[in-house]
Amino acid sequence: MAVSTDRKNRTAASSNGSERTVDQQTLIEGLNHDLAGEYQAIIMYMHYSAKLTGPYRKELRNFFQTEITDEQGHAQFLADKIATLGGEPTTEPRAVPHADEPRGMLQRLLEAEIQAITDYNERIEQAEAFGDIGLKVDLENQIADETRHKEELARILAGWSEA
Repeated sequence: MAVSTDRKNRTAASSNGSERTVDQQTLIEGLNHDLAGEYQAIIMYMHYSAKLTGPYRKELRNFFQTEITDEQGHAQFLADKIATLGGEPTTEPRAVPHADEPRGMLQRLLEAEIQAITDYNERIEQAEAFGDIGLKVDLENQIADETRHKEELARILAGWSEA
């Protein structure tokens, strides 16, 4: 893969052979978008764990609170990388979707995890085009975490009755 050496603006050959340019500011903006999503996830898991009711409250609360730690780690990584690239890490989360019932909470969380995976796949392409292979690998690891979260939420929902 051909990569230019200008750190502010790099070009890399994409998988289809065309060249894609990603500048540093575009990458920072994308990472800030992802950071806002991680903040959203932290707040969702925390907020929903406080609002839980019903027979599975204790189990779901423990599950939600365990996920908070993972999402905080993702947020810290992103904030650090943004600062390293010379950007200002956002302090604004994405909006937290409303949910009152445990099943609705699980569904909103599943949707957020799916969105995170989509966003990180886009960021991986940008990191590769920018020439930051370390960032690409770190984002792949975050996708692995988000995929585990998504799969666990999907399994819980699969066994949840509609009533």
